[in-house]
Amino acid sequence: MTSIVTFGEAMIRLTPPSFQRLEQTNSLCMTVGGSELNVATDLARLDIESAWVSVLPEHPLGRYIRNKGREQGVDTRQVLFTKGGRTGLYFVEYGSSPRASKVYYDRADSAISRMDVKPDWETILTGSQWFHTSGITPALSNTCAEEVKRAVETAKQHGLTVSYDLNYRGKLWSSEQAQRVTQQYVEKIDVCIGNEEDFQKVLGVSLKEGKDDFERIDTDYYLKLAEKVQQEYGFQSVGISLRDSKSVLRNNWRGLLFTNGKGYVSREYELELVDRVGGGDSFSAGLLYAMLTNKAPQDAVEFAAAFSALKHTIWGDMNLVTLEEVENLLKSGGTRIER
Repeated sequence: MTSIVTFGEAMIRLTPPSFQRLEQTNSLCMTVGGSELNVATDLARLDIESAWVSVLPEHPLGRYIRNKGREQGVDTRQVLFTKGGRTGLYFVEYGSSPRASKVYYDRADSAISRMDVKPDWETILTGSQWFHTSGITPALSNTCAEEVKRAVETAKQHGLTVSYDLNYRGKLWSSEQAQRVTQQYVEKIDVCIGNEEDFQKVLGVSLKEGKDDFERIDTDYYLKLAEKVQQEYGFQSVGISLRDSKSVLRNNWRGLLFTNGKGYVSREYELELVDRVGGGDSFSAGLLYAMLTNKAPQDAVEFAAAFSALKHTIWGDMNLVTLEEVENLLKSGGTRIER
């Protein structure tokens, strides 16, 4: 029995070293990344029993992805292997101001997008407390969209809490497609996580004073936006991570939680970025951990912000920090060397 089950794609991640460009590098660092696997591994690092469900090709790269989750304590027994499809790839090219970092995807016809085999959700979800997925998964194919709907409906039938990171990706589908698919199961979502662009593109919710560049960081504005999202869709809770990009490698970071008609905002962190990929997933994981352990709303958003702030100092998608490190940051927030 696991506390939380996540469902989604994970890919091989390839990165040139030392801020090199893809067209100049002679080597690539290989690891694994994917929103729902990131959340599962981050929670496992915090001693939450987590399981990840996916479909992978039956070959060494598929097993490599599975094994990376298993290394961090994730239950991967429900990962399905198939002869069809391929492993998705993505490339991360790190920049430094004024050159922005870039991500390039090569994921078409991946094994999970084909869904030649289907998870047994009745068996997988029985006895669990929580189900989590994101808007990336239904965007992969019509078959994946149908499977997300089936999983969410089964989770609610079994009394699980359902969390959903909207995670809009314009390279995968249009806003019209995202809204049409998400409306099929949105009323079954308990905890919705997103940002201004996600709420606009996936839920069709925005404020009149909003901007199209999604760069505005105004706490009062986001509190109003979260309240509007909750009112229109009836979510129990709405979570938002707030990133103020001062430069490519220097960001300010906060978290926001709106629940029970009230908003809560975390302290602000000044980040010196090692790797921002997976930062949003670690915020989701931190928020889910806090809710699973029954933290009060203000404590929950403080924990999620601190946990995800530390992720930005770790290379790779997964947040390889400990609960003790998060708690120490919450207590002191200092950066003095530990001896």
